[in-house]
Amino acid sequence: MDKFTITEKGYSVTEVNNFIDNVITQTESMLEKMKKQQKDVIFLQKQIESYQKLENELKSALVRAEHSKDDIMKQALVEKNTIIEDAKKNASRIVNDALLRAEKIELKADTLERNMKIFKKKLKLVVEQQLAVIDEIEELKIEN
Repeated sequence: MDKFTITEKGYSVTEVNNFIDNVITQTESMLEKMKKQQKDVIFLQKQIESYQKLENELKSALVRAEHSKDDIMKQALVEKNTIIEDAKKNASRIVNDALLRAEKIELKADTLERNMKIFKKKLKLVVEQQLAVIDEIEELKIEN
């Protein structure tokens, strides 16, 4: 605390007045500073609330995205299984069709081979008969 000079009527009025003016100035300065800080606190609280709201929205969006991802994964798994099943069915059908065609071709080949053997036998028989006829004609010419 400041010490004042003592005069005949008490403390020095100028010093006391200066001290009081100084205290008033400091008090007013502190009050202004407190008002500014209070405004800053209110502003920062609003920002915190805004950030908290944004954080909650982001958390909610992340949860929705996670659920969407899970749903998409489930759908992809179902679709994958369906595609594999269809592919297996189609593969089985294609193999079966190919086997049936192969059997038909084999039957046709066997039939063709049998027919060829029969044709060769008949042709051989016809040729032998023709040779026999030729031999007979030569014998007839010789006898005449």
